Amino acid sequence: MSSLLKRIKNTVLADINEVLDKKENKNPIALLNQYLRDCEKETEKVKNLVERQYKLKEEFVKELQQADELAAKRKHQASVAEEAGEAELLQFALLEKNHYEERSVRLKESIKITEKQLTELETKYMEMIHKLKDMNIRRLEMMGKENITHAHFTMNKVIDEKGIKKHGKSDFQEIEKYIDSLEQKINTSYYEQTIDAKIAILEKGMQKEKQDSISS
Repeated sequence: MSSLLKRIKNTVLADINEVLDKKENKNPIALLNQYLRDCEKETEKVKNLVERQYKLKEEFVKELQQADELAAKRKHQASVAEEAGEAELLQFALLEKNHYEERSVRLKESIKITEKQLTELETKYMEMIHKLKDMNIRRLEMMGKENITHAHFTMNKVIDEKGIKKHGKSDFQEIEKYIDSLEQKINTSYYEQTIDAKIAILEKGMQKEKQDSISS
C-alpha cells in the first residue's frame, strides 16, 4: 500500500512546472493536455481502489458480525451442554466459541487496517481531484495567454509596418490605397456625369443676369 501511494504521489502530484519546462517542449498546451489525460487515468485507478476498499471493509464487517453471532451461539450451547452434563458437546462448543472469538479479534484488527488504508486512499484521491482542477484552470489560463499572443501577432502583422510583405506593402496599406483609388474614381465619374448639367445651369443663370441688367 505504501509503495502504491508513493507511486501515485510521484506520478500525479509532481510539480507541473517540471513538465512544462522541458527543453524539448515546443507546445505547452498539447503537453499539458496529454499530462492531464494521464493524470485522469491515474485518478480513475485510485477511485476504483477506493471503491474496492469500501467493499473489502464491508466484507470484513460482515464476517465479523457472523463470527460474533456464532461465538455467542456456541457460548449459549456450551452452557446448555454443561447443564445437561454432556461433556463432549460442552468441549466441542467451547472449542468453537474460542475459535470464533479469535476470528473476531483478527477481523477487528483487519477492519482497523482497512479503515486506515481507506482514509489514506480517500485523502490521496481528493488531493488528485484538486490537483486536476488546478491544472485544468492552469490550462485555461495558458490557452488565454496563447490566444492573446496569436491575436497580437496577427494584428501586428496586419497593422504594423514591420509586418510588410515582399512587395513592400502591408495588407492594411494595400486596403487604404485601394480605398483612396476607388474614392478618386467615384469622384471623377461623378464630375464627368454632372459637368454638362452644371455648365448649362451656370450659362442660364448668366443669361438671366444679362437680361435683367438690360431691362433695368
